[in-house]
Amino acid sequence: MASDPLITVLKLATEAENQAAMQLKSAQFEKQKRQGQLDALNNYRLDYMKQMKSQQGQSISANQYHQFHQFIKQVDSAITQQVIAVQDAELQIGYRQTHWLEKQQKRKAIEMLLAQKAEKAQILETKREQKMSDEFAMQQYIRQRLNK
Repeated sequence: MASDPLITVLKLATEAENQAAMQLKSAQFEKQKRQGQLDALNNYRLDYMKQMKSQQGQSISANQYHQFHQFIKQVDSAITQQVIAVQDAELQIGYRQTHWLEKQQKRKAIEMLLAQKAEKAQILETKREQKMSDEFAMQQYIRQRLNK
């Protein structure tokens, strides 16, 4: 059975499944990384807002106030871009997971074919052995009848 072409196909399908699993893991890692960057940006914005709030009541110039709002706009823009990056990463995870599941399903189908093939071969072998046993028993019976 080692020369069965299905074994080669199974090996290739297993390798493809493993590759797809690695790609899925990579996409999940990328999403975590992007989410971490988003969380850092959100925390940075929050800290900056707290810092400005702590200065409330103190007089600040119009220029400082304008710079504050410009900076918050830039941080908000970066947050928006990072949200999009996280969403893209989530889409990639979905695609990679679907791809991996397809590869897994293909591998399982090939394994099932091999199992069915092995079962049929076992049934044929059992029938062949039973036939040989029956023939042996019949020959023994004939010999005993002839010797009497």
